[in-house]
Amino acid sequence: MVMPPVDHDCSLLGFVTDLAARLAKLEHENAQLKKSLFGARSERSKLPRVKVGQPATPEQVKATRRARAEAKAQTPTVRIEHKVPPPLRRCSACGNTELTSMGAGKSTFVWEFVPARFVRHEHVQEVLRCRCGGCVVTAPGAPKVVEKGQYGASFLAHIAVAKCADHLPIYRLEKELARKGVPVARSTMNELLHRASALLAPVWTRLLDEIRVRDIVLADETRLRIMKDASGKPKTGFVWTFGAADAHGAFDVAYHFAENRSGETPKKLLEGTKGVLLVDGYSGYNDVEKVSTRRRAACFAHVRRYFFESLKTAPAAQEALDLITELYRVEHDAKQQRLSEASHLELRKLRAGPLRARFKIWLDAQRERQPPKSPLGVAIRYTLGQWDELGVFLDDARVPLDNNASERSLRRIALGRKNYLFVGDVAAGKSLAGLYSLVATCESRGINPFDYLVDVLARVQDHPANAVHELLPGAWAAAD
Repeated sequence: MVMPPVDHDCSLLGFVTDLAARLAKLEHENAQLKKSLFGARSERSKLPRVKVGQPATPEQVKATRRARAEAKAQTPTVRIEHKVPPPLRRCSACGNTELTSMGAGKSTFVWEFVPARFVRHEHVQEVLRCRCGGCVVTAPGAPKVVEKGQYGASFLAHIAVAKCADHLPIYRLEKELARKGVPVARSTMNELLHRASALLAPVWTRLLDEIRVRDIVLADETRLRIMKDASGKPKTGFVWTFGAADAHGAFDVAYHFAENRSGETPKKLLEGTKGVLLVDGYSGYNDVEKVSTRRRAACFAHVRRYFFESLKTAPAAQEALDLITELYRVEHDAKQQRLSEASHLELRKLRAGPLRARFKIWLDAQRERQPPKSPLGVAIRYTLGQWDELGVFLDDARVPLDNNASERSLRRIALGRKNYLFVGDVAAGKSLAGLYSLVATCESRGINPFDYLVDVLARVQDHPANAVHELLPGAWAAAD
């Protein structure tokens, strides 16, 4: 609704103006609610999409098909021979029954799925005695991941990967194991998850310690319900994610579970560190700069989202979206040209700097025209409130334009939350966050998390404490 122009003095003018602004705000909130329930969540722009890379050449397509065929050829093959039945072992021309083979035969391939299965290993320890009766010797038993436990490293790894990578709740795992002939109670699987996390605690703690001291850290948070807190009541907890690339560009992720969204979590974890912290506009990160020398950087993806959501009520927001798209074009071109850090930074200053200046002029002009509480007014105030932080990327080429990598890391938490709904208590949340850290980092680096967990669970208890970094996913893959 557009308020008509008022050409006379009226005592109700201010009242009507406030009502119009409030109505516009409520209409926007209602539209956003409907969109979240029924609409598409894509924020695709009307501008032509930036093409990433060139179309594959015929040679590249053939190479891809050849690589897939070679990978399939490594699959175990079961040879099944089909003999010509007796009624057909006769020449249709002369009636001869002494037919001979023509080569190795005609081969065709059919792919079949063999369901995974569990195997029970029976360990029999030899016991020897002396005839004198004074000595009995027993062979050493098999090492166990869980002392006096019945389940091996691969069993624990399967449960952890199903929970953290495939987002399966325990009750679905219970049904899956029962179908495979190994019924396991949910309480047992929960206990095994906690045991696995406790065994791997030195590893995921070291991973978080390494990430938090890196130069460029990305952080975000999302909610995860606690069924029972210390007082025995339900409560909303939060999973915080911290991500950073190593010296070779590989992105590692660590999660931390907390009872609330207080800024004490990032303050405690990032205290005494230096570099850049890339986050959204949440005030919980404000105290980080007080306890560290980190410079805060802001996220253009969050800024763009505010303008995109205001587009229906304020078409002028399209100009802001176009300017932000041009900033991303600069990053796309730098990636296509594979520029060095110095060249990348120079390109940013040459092309993105003027774009940012134009954006500031547009924001200042629109701020005077838009009601402060309108969707576009809120977007403008959000952007100007972080203007200095939005310019950090012009000082360091390693700082990305957005915090999307951190948001992608939280998707697994959101997917899991839709399936298993909550964690039992704070301890369960911390255990799950630790396992999530290792599984997410494995997947980020292209490592099979099951293979990794099977190996590390079997080794971590006997591994030297001062060399636990050797068990981190990156080091583990490099040593393999």
